[in-house]
Amino acid sequence: MRRGVEVSVLPEDRARLSELVADRNTPQKHAARAHIVLLTGDGLGTMEIMRQTGQSKPTVWRWQARFAEAGFDGLLRDKTRPPGRLPPEVIRKVVSKTTTERPTEATPWSTRMMAKAVGIAPGSVQKIWRDHGLKPHLVRHFKLSKDPDFEARHVTTCCG
Repeated sequence: MRRGVEVSVLPEDRARLSELVADRNTPQKHAARAHIVLLTGDGLGTMEIMRQTGQSKPTVWRWQARFAEAGFDGLLRDKTRPPGRLPPEVIRKVVSKTTTERPTEATPWSTRMMAKAVGIAPGSVQKIWRDHGLKPHLVRHFKLSKDPDFEARHVTTCCG
């Protein structure tokens, strides 16, 4: 085990951890975490725990430290992560490209094409479009044909 992290598994913790591992309805991530702590309590080293559980060294260390810090309940919850924030210039670029440019491959922008063009995730493009009220996949105006005889042909065939 890592220096500076002391893990002691009390008998009541060992019983709860063993019960968690044995329960078939336990989420696998919780069972794996409990198994790591049980093996640590048995005095096994990090390399042996890695071999028996198939987990990486940082994963073993993470759950040993979490158990030492927060106890049994710390194994049952994931730490929250702050949401990622896109820089304002990337948001401006997406809005600008959406409103002023047309993609070469298709008529309207798709989220995947825009994401690839700007270098961000498609979900981020969707969020930017939603926040700015952009719907490039919906046609907002009627496109007239450039054919000079279009009106004469259309009127005779449709209303004729």
